[in-house]
Amino acid sequence: MRAIVHDQHGEARRVLRLSEQPSPPAPAAGQVRVRVLSRPVHPGDLAGVEGFPGAPRGRFATPRIPGLEGMGVVETVGEGVRDLRPGQRVAFFPVPAAWSELLTAPSGLVVPVPEGVSDETAALMLVNPITLLTLLRAVEDAQHGQAGPVVQTAAGSSVGKLVCAAALEHGTPLVNLVRSATGAQTLRRRFPGLPTISTADTGWRTQVRDATGGRGARVVLDAVGGSLTGELAGLLDDGGTLITYGQLGSGSTPLESLALTPRALTVRGVSIEQWMARTPEERAEDVAFAARLASTAPELFEAAAGYDLADFAKAVDHARRPGRSGTVLLTSPAS
Repeated sequence: MRAIVHDQHGEARRVLRLSEQPSPPAPAAGQVRVRVLSRPVHPGDLAGVEGFPGAPRGRFATPRIPGLEGMGVVETVGEGVRDLRPGQRVAFFPVPAAWSELLTAPSGLVVPVPEGVSDETAALMLVNPITLLTLLRAVEDAQHGQAGPVVQTAAGSSVGKLVCAAALEHGTPLVNLVRSATGAQTLRRRFPGLPTISTADTGWRTQVRDATGGRGARVVLDAVGGSLTGELAGLLDDGGTLITYGQLGSGSTPLESLALTPRALTVRGVSIEQWMARTPEERAEDVAFAARLASTAPELFEAAAGYDLADFAKAVDHARRPGRSGTVLLTSPAS
């Protein structure tokens, strides 16, 4: 089977390669084998290829295949699997080696695709909605029952648009930050009920302060980090919380520069990896939410483009393109 692999951490275009790999073993009891048709290129996937700070360096004993999310068709099922059948379209997460043509997965991590949901939408059906739910829970915890303005960075991203839709549904006072005036105009057209501010404007901090009623935000949701962190901490009201869930930006910010103690600020990291710590019943509820959202609001699952596995370098470049709208997909044929 074809798979995208890497033998060490490093810049994705340099270390990734297309390779013929052995097919996974036949599914054991409670497992299914899936022929993967489409899988997203998430920022977290590329971060995993490049290596997280503090991770050990050096060549791996065996090649690693990136990716945790995707969709495909069930080929075979193991003993005891009752709710999945060969030929059925499914989505999966978190299942390692999604950037391959075949994988074997626990049946509990494989979800039937609702009828009428496209393959493109199905490939994006789980990670981003689950990320949304994770963020909403973190915001609720941070507010301690005292609702207040929320500011989010990377508001034009796939997750950012889900946060926008949720804010409008629940009446959350949300202020959006994007990197360019063009991006701000596009998001304002999509969500006219929410203030959207470009950080390219010289007076963007004042605009945020005005949009939050002059006191600052109760919570900031940040997917950018880096050198922007200090600016974001300055947008918080005293006692506020900065929730970081990504590292799209460059540079760094010293922790002692954030005035955490005198202003009683909190910095909290949130990762979708924490989702597996929820109970099976809670995870099932989250997956049901994701499937309903894919069925009722497919416009929130925007694909930027699709590239065959062989064109992974173009896919990586597109995924990193400034101003990109939607998520880049890696595709492979059904047989």
